Amino acid sequence: MRIVIAEDDALLREGLASLLRAEGLDVVATAAGPEQFLEAVDEQKPDVAIVDVRMPPTHTDEGIVAAVEARRRHPELSVLVLSAYVEQSFATDLLTSGANRLGYMLKERVGRVEEFLVALNRVAEGGTAIDPEVVAQLMTRNRPDPGMERLSPRERDVLALMAEGLGNTAIAEKLVVTEGAVHKHIRSIFAKLDLAPTDHTDRRVVAVLKYLEDGDRR
Repeated sequence: MRIVIAEDDALLREGLASLLRAEGLDVVATAAGPEQFLEAVDEQKPDVAIVDVRMPPTHTDEGIVAAVEARRRHPELSVLVLSAYVEQSFATDLLTSGANRLGYMLKERVGRVEEFLVALNRVAEGGTAIDPEVVAQLMTRNRPDPGMERLSPRERDVLALMAEGLGNTAIAEKLVVTEGAVHKHIRSIFAKLDLAPTDHTDRRVVAVLKYLEDGDRR
């Protein structure tokens, strides 16, 4: 796995690079700003970019803008975004876009090396990795969806893990049930939320969006 890191904090940038190299991963370049990051992506053509949300010069959304541009230039690039706290608008946009090969993790999660590496590998393999704290905060701010009231507590548990980007096998392990049981719960969720199969939308993503919009208001 070839990785480029974009982070303006020198200590975090070099610490993250050292951590990944110690795990046998190939950090091919590091960047302190968005322009340097884009140059590194163009030159190195990495598999994954790890990008800070807020970068110079204004420390607002330069990292996000650079990540979007990098994906425009290199559509197969996987991106794991790091943030010091939850940027709600971006996290919601991340899921709305389909979230393939994308992740959103809080910086504090980097210190939990095993969790961070699991998220990094999931994104690199084409999946989604959303920090559980991001999911929790998004849940508290949105309007309830009446359709969600039809879901059982176990189905809501399954949806919560889906929102973190877990697949059926990982959900089964978390809930200590069979993968067949998870598949059955997901079919029931789709039915109760009136999500029929279609070529135009990913039912898992739509179900997660409904879950986030519902919020934890029961």
